[in-house]
Amino acid sequence: MALIEQADVWLFQLLNLHLVHPAADDLMVFLTRVRLSGHIIVLAALFIVVRRGKSAFLVLLLALFAVGMADIVASGILKPLVQRIRPCFALDHVRLLVSQPRSYSFASSHAANSAAVATVIWIFFHRGIFVEKIFTIIMMLYALAISWSRVYVGVHYPGDVIAGMVIGVCSAMLLYLLYSWVLKNIMQPRIMRREGTA
Repeated sequence: MALIEQADVWLFQLLNLHLVHPAADDLMVFLTRVRLSGHIIVLAALFIVVRRGKSAFLVLLLALFAVGMADIVASGILKPLVQRIRPCFALDHVRLLVSQPRSYSFASSHAANSAAVATVIWIFFHRGIFVEKIFTIIMMLYALAISWSRVYVGVHYPGDVIAGMVIGVCSAMLLYLLYSWVLKNIMQPRIMRREGTA
């Protein structure tokens, strides 16, 4: 475990201190602050509505539930359980680009939430027409960029964001599997019975 933590610190210092450029600082702050880049999610939601029409409600609802589940696991369960101190408070010579409250570090809720949204979008759009495939790729890259930004600005270790992304992906997949089971075993049989009696 100590070796893993040392590797995590080494990788954090590489990404936070060495693989940086002043021209990228503003972009990373933009990505990491929801109030600055949140309109990207709004545009994504509008795209989903345009492409899916009435069924967009299902996609957006699953995305919201996936974000809720991922956030509860990352922030509500793991952070108080693990109580890992953020690198900006635990290490010396950290490039801290944003103000950060003294909340715990593991796991990254930003990474969990963005990965949950990207996974739901992948589930529903990766087999679509060209524009939907491009949309899927863009949203996956956006989620990766948000996760990277958390290390770049100095508030999370790489292990935090990797764990967060795993939580987000698993939350979205679990909810989709649950929805599929309910659709197959409860909703569709009821519809078939109603059509049969009609």
